[in-house]
Amino acid sequence: MASQARAIIIMGSLADREHAASVRSALEELGVAVEARVASAHKSLRHLLAMLEHYEAQGGNRVYIAIAGRSNALAGVIDAHVVAPVITCPPYSDRFGGADIYSSLRMPSGICPLVVLEPENAALAAAKVLSLACPELAERIKQRQEANERALVEADASLKEH
Repeated sequence: MASQARAIIIMGSLADREHAASVRSALEELGVAVEARVASAHKSLRHLLAMLEHYEAQGGNRVYIAIAGRSNALAGVIDAHVVAPVITCPPYSDRFGGADIYSSLRMPSGICPLVVLEPENAALAAAKVLSLACPELAERIKQRQEANERALVEADASLKEH
């Protein structure tokens, strides 16, 4: 695992487990340590705040990833109580025509979780933030980018051949 680099995924409920698993898998592919937890900003605020206090006291190179649908207060509450970056990756729901995403986008002043909708991209964003203090992780990200570029160049070349 990347030296001391870790992502802390906090789900609003176990209903978010599948979405969180996609984020976790992408992080682990990059060698980022992951911890997954469950806490609701609405239903278990004291538990959430105690959890955040624990992680903040530990310090280290960390990023929080909030995963909560519907009314996403989770990301905002996390961001208001930590100094580390917070990324929110809300599960898509067509239940309200996708409008529940607005609770992730509209935050009060001074509250700034980054919003990334695709789980793999949320993991990559977290890894890039963590890589600022972890050269080994930065190198793995660079290698992944180069592999993506090679694949596209090869795909383009194969079209020319036909």
